[in-house]
Amino acid sequence: MRDLDVGCGAGATACYLASTYGCRVVGVDVMEEMVELSRARAEREGVSERTTFRVADARQLPFDDASFDVVLCESVATFVVEKEQVVGELARVTRERGCVGLNEEVWLQTPPEADGNPKVIEFARQNWGIEGPSLTTEEWVELMERAGLGGLADGSLFVQTYHVDPRREASQVKRYHLSDLWRMITRTLGLYLKSPAFRDYMRKERRLPKGMFGYLGYAVLVGRKGQTLRVF
Repeated sequence: MRDLDVGCGAGATACYLASTYGCRVVGVDVMEEMVELSRARAEREGVSERTTFRVADARQLPFDDASFDVVLCESVATFVVEKEQVVGELARVTRERGCVGLNEEVWLQTPPEADGNPKVIEFARQNWGIEGPSLTTEEWVELMERAGLGGLADGSLFVQTYHVDPRREASQVKRYHLSDLWRMITRTLGLYLKSPAFRDYMRKERRLPKGMFGYLGYAVLVGRKGQTLRVF
């Protein structure tokens, strides 16, 4: 299978797919630094022959229509204003009856101003770089429907919403190499020591609005191109 990982970051997902399932994977990221990290990871993990990485924007993917069997986008479209354009691009480069998978932040419930949480939405926008409105699971589903993505033929569960669970998130660290974690720690410490703006950002991050993760979670959605979407 030929897969596309949109917003590949440091290449963890792309290399996992190549090594575990034998897929041929193309990873794209808007940052050259991430592309270089992905290539280095693929070399370390022995999957360079099955992976290709390049700089590209999710809003305008440099691929022909129907180029991939599977297209993945993890925590990328959330941070772009043109969310519908991104989902449309994911669908465009997917072959007929191929699959598109999203893993994106969602509002579990819209924070009501009456309960003292009017700053939750603004905090998410300013401190986490979420551009434009954050969406509910149902709104992501609507974007997929409009892009021509629908339900899996076997009727399996393909829409699942999650609360943020620190224990579950911590377990995902095993996907990353010690060198990746060390690079992240040293870069964070360096920024903290050198940048007043970053120190101010970190102080704000420690003061999450009340009940933040009662409102903000994430959803995993999978749709097949050319099928009718149903939500379970």
